Parts: sequence; structure tokens; C-alpha cells
Amino acid sequence: MTLAHSRDACGDDWPLVGRERELAAMDAVAADVLAGGPRVVQLEGSAGIGKSALLSTWWARNEQFRVLRARCHPLEREFAFGAVRQLFKPLLAAVSDTDRARLLEGSAAATLRALDDDAVTGPPPEAANVTAATLRELDALVSRLSRRQPLLLAVDALQWIDQPSLRWLVHFVGRADSLPVLIAVTTRSTEGRRLDPLFAELVRPANCHTLVVEPLDVDGVGQLVRTLWGEEEPDEAFWAACHAATGGHPLFVRALLHQAQRSGVKPTTEFRDRIPTVTLSTLGGEISHRLCQASDEVVALARALAFLGDRKPPELLAAYCGTGRAVVQSAAEELRSLGLLRADGNPRFTHPVVRDTVLATLSPEELGVGHARAAQVSCLSGRPDEEVAAHLLAAGPVHGSWVLPALRRAATEALRRGAPETAVTYLRSALHQPLEESERARVLLELGTAASHYDAALAISCVTGALEGLTDEAARSDALGVLAYSLLLSRGSRTDLSSVDRKIAALSERPTTGPGAADRELALRMRALRSWMEFERPSVTGPAPAPSRGADDDLADRTAGERQLLAIRAFHALRAALPAPYVAALIERASVNLPAFSHDLFPLHYFVAQTLLYLDELDTADRLNRHLTREISGRGMELLVSSLTVYRAVLALRRGNIAEALGAAQDAADHASPAGRLPYALTVDTIRIDALLAQGRVEAAEKVAVTHAVAGQTEVAWERPRFLMSLAALRIAQGELRAGLSLLRECGHHCEALGTVSPAMSPWRSRAVAVHLALGDTGAARALVEQELDLARRCRIPRALGVALRAAGTVTEGRRGLDMLAEAVTVLRTTPARLELARACHDFGVALLRRDDKRGARGALRDGLDLAAGCGATVLAARLEERLHLAGGRVARSGSQGIRGLTAGEERVCTLAAQGYSNKQIAELLVVSLRTVETHLTGAYRKLGITGRPHLAAAMAHADRCRGGSEPADS
Repeated sequence: MTLAHSRDACGDDWPLVGRERELAAMDAVAADVLAGGPRVVQLEGSAGIGKSALLSTWWARNEQFRVLRARCHPLEREFAFGAVRQLFKPLLAAVSDTDRARLLEGSAAATLRALDDDAVTGPPPEAANVTAATLRELDALVSRLSRRQPLLLAVDALQWIDQPSLRWLVHFVGRADSLPVLIAVTTRSTEGRRLDPLFAELVRPANCHTLVVEPLDVDGVGQLVRTLWGEEEPDEAFWAACHAATGGHPLFVRALLHQAQRSGVKPTTEFRDRIPTVTLSTLGGEISHRLCQASDEVVALARALAFLGDRKPPELLAAYCGTGRAVVQSAAEELRSLGLLRADGNPRFTHPVVRDTVLATLSPEELGVGHARAAQVSCLSGRPDEEVAAHLLAAGPVHGSWVLPALRRAATEALRRGAPETAVTYLRSALHQPLEESERARVLLELGTAASHYDAALAISCVTGALEGLTDEAARSDALGVLAYSLLLSRGSRTDLSSVDRKIAALSERPTTGPGAADRELALRMRALRSWMEFERPSVTGPAPAPSRGADDDLADRTAGERQLLAIRAFHALRAALPAPYVAALIERASVNLPAFSHDLFPLHYFVAQTLLYLDELDTADRLNRHLTREISGRGMELLVSSLTVYRAVLALRRGNIAEALGAAQDAADHASPAGRLPYALTVDTIRIDALLAQGRVEAAEKVAVTHAVAGQTEVAWERPRFLMSLAALRIAQGELRAGLSLLRECGHHCEALGTVSPAMSPWRSRAVAVHLALGDTGAARALVEQELDLARRCRIPRALGVALRAAGTVTEGRRGLDMLAEAVTVLRTTPARLELARACHDFGVALLRRDDKRGARGALRDGLDLAAGCGATVLAARLEERLHLAGGRVARSGSQGIRGLTAGEERVCTLAAQGYSNKQIAELLVVSLRTVETHLTGAYRKLGITGRPHLAAAMAHADRCRGGSEPADS
């Protein structure tokens, strides 16, 4: 029968049978997408089980979705955004120029870098910026497309997807909350990336509905038998035997039926004993048998297709085979007649099993030779460098003058597209080439630069090696910048820091060869790196020299080097307690139109962020943190993400938002590197101790502290004094006053060694005052408070002054002490330091109560209670409640706290939620985790006295109307 013989074991010319359950499940997922938002559906099963056919059949009968498809390939796993390009390039190529411009409006350059090979021109920008921009613009592109028509993104063989494309899929699913987009993927059960966290995130049950595609049942096999034999009515016993021989595996069933029909078997009971058992090995044997019958030209073409991949132009196949195009076309026709090639378009195998079988016949040596030839032919034919690099990686060591440039170009393209992991893979392969020392050093520098985006330890290793061979001073400057940045994000590194400092000092102190701007900029940059080292690792360089006013007069703010040094001088001036307006003027000059993060600018952002923090410019600092976080959003830059999350936690604690600080600290810990090293781990645990103590959780704070409270720390680092203050607070809470005082004195010694005198950065004296008073040593308390108050008035930072005034008010007796406490409250009201204000209100209220001014005490104590409750500081709130009760005030123990009880973070989240934003959209807008949003909403519902989101808009509107009102008068 002609119809029967037109079907082949590996071809697609077979009906989909026995998949009603799977199709119904996919229809249900699609309905969810059309009703509510994006979903992922995974079709999982063994090779040849029919996953792709199932997906194709489903979308062919469902016209509601626009379908974009990608088919991943083992050789394309190192292509930067390879699957993304397959999804979108055909669509963008088919639309008009006007429509294309609409779809790519905004920052289209980032999207073009990922999708358009011709757009990859010019020097590579910072990978962090490129990747973040690419992810955002791909999101925007999908959003625009899905508004026109619901979208189906179909990705075949997800186990072979490239990492940048996988990262975008995860990024999109995590942020798109209401777009009608269905992501359908197929995966092989035996080749999944189960240990890949991105893969696991994409297909986790919360995001993904997984359908395990099982073998066909007996009735399904019967339908295939009836299809093949057409008018003849098969016996049920025959197809039951076919099912038993194949286990119902569709590919094996098709192979068996094809082989049976060619052998003259009839679908009757009499022939059931002639049905062979078909497995993957017998199917491979059948394919090998067919190839053995073919000519040398046909076998050569089969191997060329196996190495080069599908959909390659005939000219490339001819070059690989060493023949003409006509010979290739003839060989392709013969392969089609053997049932191994599809009938449409450029030559491609009927099924991946054919490719696997062809490659399985080759020895490891032959595989290496085949990929090496494919690399060379692809390079000479002008194929994309990433194709050439993929073959070079598969081939093993390949030598030739063309190899190194191809790998470096491929790495550059990967960095342009924002895929530094891919660039590292290519450059590691480049190191296996025979290289001169200077060339090897440059490749190591490129490798270290790419690695610094996600693996600081690898970057340090590579750049340290590069410095041994680099002779060009500009290149050495670049290397030292990358090294310094990587050291910042790699705690516990074994790198010889004194050696690094000597290298930086050598370039910093080098006399310039002329008046050239490049020479001056190099010197400025090295001075900036040296200043960073003096602050970050003072045990290596010694403390920084004390700054003097007017020392910045020789600096403009035109170049990166000048702005770096201005930021550093601002920070040193802050540490030295120079006046805040002077510091603010410096930092404003350094940070005006602050450019995007880059290694060339390091440590500009670092010192700007630190200075803004201690100047109490928390809104500006928060905007900077959000800006930087957005730049690296979706990247695999775990260390830098952790650092910015730690900074967010510090900002929350400075505002007095206890729960938010704890949540952000936990988020930072969740971003720890695989090696377990977390940047600023000491700062994270300092935040946790302070927050836990504010909540009265002393035992939990002790569990955190015990991992760090080790005597004999060899390195004096800037984090240590801050930790000692928190550890002292813990010991005091445990009743160990003298141990706490000893720790505060040690903190003071560390600060002196670091050159830090400003109470804005380390108010250890005011904390020691309370301990001295408790121990009855009033003289020591007065001496310390006088020093701190003098320094606070010098630095002119309101928080520092308010804290010092509060301490002074507790030491000073009589009316003068009361006036100091009143002034502390007044000063702190102008700051974002809500928890410090609550403490000042407490002390002021207690002082008024001692003077029997109960009315005044009630006002101060109630203000403090509202603030403490809003901050989540339960210990302070309990003390304030007790004092308020003694002053004759009412203490509301149930009901809502109202808008005044919300923290700043809770109020921001509630405002957006009341406007209709979803939790995911709020997380994206505020650059926080989804868990943080949920925590804020839960706390806000309790404080506002509502049960959930439906009542939020009314509650917020009522709170706004009452915001200016007064509390009920005391009876």
C-alpha cells in the first residue's frame, strides 16, 4: 500500500493517538492563562515518547495563541540567548519596520543585542548592565506581543537550553503577573538538569504544571496499527502483541510496525508470533543497518548533519564533506529514501534518535576529529563565532592560528549579550592554546573580568595570574580594578593582600610621563583603589590619613578618577566628624548623574552608598540601591545581589523597621554563594542581633552571635566595631553589664585604629554611658557623653546629635537634663531614625514623670509607643506601655494601630496594593523579594485592623483622612 509505505519509523507522518488526557490538561492550563496570567507547562518523558508531537498537535488546534517556538540542541547550550533568538527572531524578521519599531520601543538596543547578530557591534558594555537591560526589554517585548494576542512560547528539549535563555524564562515567570502567556516546554526524563537551580525554579510546582507523557495503552497502539494498514481490519490480538513487544512506546511502536509491514507481516493473529521486540538499541540497529547499505557520500552527509546540526545550508554541508553541492543534494535524496531525513526544507534528521545513532557509531577520537573539522569549516564559511566555539569545546584541544581569535570573539559576543558564564567557558578553552606569556595574561584578564560578575573567587585567581604577565600599565590598572572589586565580594579570600596593595601602590606612585589625561586618570584611579584598600583592609595598609578641609580643591568632577576621589574624601571627612554640609557637598559633586556600575568606576558607588547611609540621606541611598539592584536584576551575580540586599537591610534598620531589616538580612543569606561565603556576613548578623534584641528574642540573638564572637580576631576590619556594639547590647540584655562595657571599649579601640571618630558611624560612647550609670560610675559617664556631644555638634548630623543629647540628658540632672532630652526629641523628629526617636520619647517621658508632669509624660510616652509599635520594637513598646500606665494613660491592647503604626516599607507596599498592583508587581517596583511584600502586607493588615486586601483601599483612604487628627484626650 502506498499510504503505508509513506510512513516511516522516525517520521512525523503519524497521527497523535491516546493523548486525550494530556490534551485536556493542556487546555485547562491554557484556560488559566487566558483568565489570569502566565503559566508554565512541562511535558516530560523519554526520547521518542511523543512530547513534541503532542505539543505541536495541541497548538495546531488552538488558534487563540500566537505560537513562538524554539528547539534546543546539545551543541547550542553555550549560545548566549540562543533559545530566545529562536523564539523571537523569525517574528521580528516577518513584521514591517514600523511594527518592529513599536515592538522594540524604549531601550531596544538591549533586546537587539540578544536577538540580532548584526546589532553586536562596538566595545562590550558591562555585562551586568547588558543582561539586566536585556531581561527587562525581553519582558517588555513579550508584554507588547501578548497584549495583541495571547502568546505561547514553546521550547523543545529544555534540558539543552542555554543558561541566559533559561534565566530570562525564570525572570519573566517571576515578574509577569497578569500577562496571557503560556510557556510550554518538553524535557527528557533521563537528561534533565535537576541540579540546576534555574531549571528547578522554572518547573517548580508553584509555577509549572508537569505532565509526564506515558507510553500508549493497548487501544492507542491499536489506533496506530489501523492507521498503517488502512482498509485491512487488524486483529486485537495482533496489536496487543505489538504493545507487549514495545511497552507502548510510540517511537518503538512505529519502528516495529514499519519493519513488520516491510517484512510482509499482516495484522492478524497468525502473524503475532513474528513480531520482534523493539527497544532503543534495536531501533538504533535498524538505523545503522540502513546507513550501512548507503554510499560513502550518504554516510559522509549523515555525519556532517550529526556534527553541524539541523537546518544548515547545503554549502556548509558540502564544505564539510569535501564535495560539491550537487553531490550533497543527491546524498540527501538517498537519505530521505532511507527514511532518515525529513522531506521539507534544508536537510535535517527525522528524529534526534537518528543523530544519536550516527554519533554512537564513532570512537571518541573520531568524535573529536569531526568536531574539529566542523569548527574549522564553520569558521572559514563565516558562520557565527559561537557555532565555531561550540565545536571547539566539543572537540577538545584544537590548534591553529584561527582558534584563539574565534574563541575570544565568541566570548566578547557573549558578554555583549550579558552571558558572562558563557564567556568564561570560551575563555577557559582559549587558555589551552599555545600562548605567549603576554597573550596568556590578557586572556586571563578577560576571563577574570567575565568571572567577576558571578564568581569572585575565580576572578581573583585569574586576575592575580594575569598581573604576573601584564606589562601595559593601562591593562594592569584594569586588572587591579577587577581584583579590588572581586576582593570586596569575596570574604575569606586567601589572596596575599599585602602583595595586591604593593601593586596598587606601585602604579599609584608612578610618576606620570607627561601631561596626558590618560596618565593622570590612571594615577587617580590607583589612588582611589589604595584608599579603598586602606578602609576595607586596614590591617594590610594601615589607617587612612586624616582628611583636612580644602584638600579637595585640586579636584574637579569631570572624570571618573576625580569623582572617585571626591567620594572617598567625602567618606573620610565623614569618619573624621567634619561638618555634614561639607561632606554632603563633596558627595553631591561625586554622584551627580551617577553613571551605571562598572569596574572602571569602582569604588565610586561603594563610597557614595556608605556616605549617604551615615549622612542619614536614606531616601537617596534607597534610590541608589534600587537603581543598582535593577541593573543586575535577573543576573547570576549572587555575591553582588547579596551585597545590595545587605545594604537594604542596613537601610531598614537605620529607619527602625525591625521586621523589614530581618527579612532583608534573611534574603541576603539566601543569596549566599555555593561556596558558602557571604559578603558582609558579619554585618548581616549584626543586623539580626539588633533586630532580634528589639523583639526581645535574646536566645535567638545569642545563637547568631556565637558564630562570630571569637576572641583574637587577627584582622581589624570596618565591620568589627559595629558588631562589637551589637554584641555588647546582647551581653547587657543578658545582665552581663561589665562584659558589655568591655566590648564597647574594645569597639572604641577598633574605631581609633581605623581613624573613625564620628558618632554618626559608631556611637559607642553613648551606649557605654548607660552602662556606666547602671554601674554607678557617673564620672566616667559624663566624660564619655561630653566627648560624644562635642563630636556630634562638630559633625552636624541630626541623628548623631539627637542620640548624644539623649545620653547627655540621662546623665545631667535637673532642668538642664530635661531640656537636653526635649532637644533630643525635637532633633530626632527631623530624621528618619524612628526607633531612636521612640527611645528619646521614652527617656523624655520618664524624666517628665519624675517631675510629676503626668500630662506631658503621657504625650511623650504615647508618641514613643506609637513609634516603637510601628517599628516592631516589642521590648521598647512594652517599657513604654508600662510607663504610660504609670502616667495614667490608656493603653490600647487590641484593635488597630492605624496608619501611624505602619513602617515606611509597609506603607509603601500598602499604597501600591491599594492602587491595584499585584504582589509580584509591587516586588518588581520596589525591588524587594515577594516574601518581603507578603510580610509587609500581613503586618499592615494586623495594624490596620482589616482581614485582607479587599478592605485595604478603604483603610488607607480613612488613614489618610485621619493622618492629621489627634488622639483622644486622656480621661
